[in-house]
Amino acid sequence: MRILGHGPILEFLPRSGAQAFLFTGPEGVGRRAVARWYAAGLNCPQGFPPCGRCASCRLEPHPDYLEVASQGETRSGRRARQPQIRLEQIAPREEGEGPSLLEWLATYPRHRAKVAVIDGAHLLGEAAANALLKALEEPPAFARLILIAPSREQVLPTLVSRCLEVPFAPLPEALLRTLSQDPEALAYAEGSVGRLRFALEQPAAFNQLTDRTQGVLEAMGQGPAQTLEALELLLEHEEALPYLARRLGQALPVESPAYGQALEALQKAQEALEAYVGEELVRTWLAFRLALG
Repeated sequence: MRILGHGPILEFLPRSGAQAFLFTGPEGVGRRAVARWYAAGLNCPQGFPPCGRCASCRLEPHPDYLEVASQGETRSGRRARQPQIRLEQIAPREEGEGPSLLEWLATYPRHRAKVAVIDGAHLLGEAAANALLKALEEPPAFARLILIAPSREQVLPTLVSRCLEVPFAPLPEALLRTLSQDPEALAYAEGSVGRLRFALEQPAAFNQLTDRTQGVLEAMGQGPAQTLEALELLLEHEEALPYLARRLGQALPVESPAYGQALEALQKAQEALEAYVGEELVRTWLAFRLALG
């Protein structure tokens, strides 16, 4: 398994005696890839780095590796704007497909160690977080738990205090250039190998995102109606508002009051969407706030 960058972390993890970790850092910089690498090395007969050839390394999915992530849909079947890791994903339940995290940890590994990853620890509901505390306080000797979140401040203090934080930084552009020399893709990546791979592997979607973002930036100087029309197209993309925020400097001087007001409007719009405020209302409000004319 080839990991791009993060050399000090790869050297540290095999030597650490901790059983619970908190991987923090920006989206797409390699936190999940390192978690999988760590799990592979724990179960590989040759240790670290994992050989990639033995019976354990070749297993996919691996029986001793579990990822718990937020649900993409609400219980009513609607797309979740504010995903959440639910209690039944952590604690034992009477019905449902697959075991919960605590049930999975209660059985011995098929190989050497079980590694559970809570992908989005900042999205744990209160009940789910309280249930997870039991595993963090008294993990089985064969278990390792890895919580992944943007920052320690976004995770409940009771969980943070029981984990060893491992901070991940954006990757240097020189490293990303080993994957691509495309200046537009590198600018979009901003140190995130995940974003760079999206740009390289899904060029049509990436080009549409960049074109529609540019359309909003140009429409901002033409008036609310034009801005609204451009926003309706852009908001079909999941990363629309964060990417638009990163590109605002192309339309507004970063030292101007208008730039700060536009950033604030984008943040409030994101929060409103996550709170299930009507999409049409949010788009209209945002168009008026962004329009310069």
